[in-house]
Amino acid sequence: MGYISGAGATNIDLLYKDIKRLPGVGEEVYTKNFSLQLGGGLPATLINLSRLNIETRIATELGDDLFSDFARSEFESAGAHPFNLYRGNEIPLNITSAVILPSDRSFITYSKGELDNNDYAKEMFYRCATGSKLCYIQYGGFIDVFEQLKKEGTVLVLDTGWDDELSFEKYGDYIRLADYYTPNQKEAMKITKTDNPYDALEALGEHFEKPIVKLDKDGCIGAENGEVFKFGIIDEFKNVDSTGAGDAFLAGFMYGLYHSYPLKECVLFGNITGGKCVTKAGALSAYCNEKELLEYKEKYEYLIK
Repeated sequence: MGYISGAGATNIDLLYKDIKRLPGVGEEVYTKNFSLQLGGGLPATLINLSRLNIETRIATELGDDLFSDFARSEFESAGAHPFNLYRGNEIPLNITSAVILPSDRSFITYSKGELDNNDYAKEMFYRCATGSKLCYIQYGGFIDVFEQLKKEGTVLVLDTGWDDELSFEKYGDYIRLADYYTPNQKEAMKITKTDNPYDALEALGEHFEKPIVKLDKDGCIGAENGEVFKFGIIDEFKNVDSTGAGDAFLAGFMYGLYHSYPLKECVLFGNITGGKCVTKAGALSAYCNEKELLEYKEKYEYLIK
């Protein structure tokens, strides 16, 4: 049935948990609760899809540093195959130190910037993605690769993330190519220049046959064949840390698309995987395997009737 592909930066999270306060200048605080994990973003979505028994291929930037070695090991252990786009000498990953406070979080992040978009990177990404049934696409280059994949029949799923300059003018080429777009309500209202998610959904319907808008803690809305629907979150999943929830939602949603489920069932899958993700700290700590996902679907299928 093919596989699912995508190109995106790898994120590493250094999580310092059970911190009572941030240190002041010249101060130091300690914790015995620390973990090193892959962070959110496109690779997290593809790893979650791999955990759902779908072959995935990740085009990303990896170097010769210890964090890249850790990422390679994590990708391979999850069954997600990395294709390296990078040939430079920097640390090409994004590395975040996250301090988890009782009621909030603080971050410091190192980043070299956007993925390189040179001829070598384009060639490697095309090798990674050609033949995929679905491809997760993002803004930031590779538009000619996405155009070729579209011609070859690959279904393109766009996720923009937040951008202060989010607009149809800036993202028009990606909107034009994408078969699905999965914004949260803030992103959807920004790109459509509307002031509520339902108006945003209607505006997105001018560009997509089956638009959806994620409502964060309130679930998700969508439209199909002129019908607007809303599904809430799964109540049994208690929020510990929302890091990676959007990435996990997208994994469930794309699982449904991959297996040709109707739109409502794709959204239900997304609500399940996104809800399970928030039950532990970290983008990839809590997840469903395929058997569990299908059991949750059977349990909560009444929500979409």
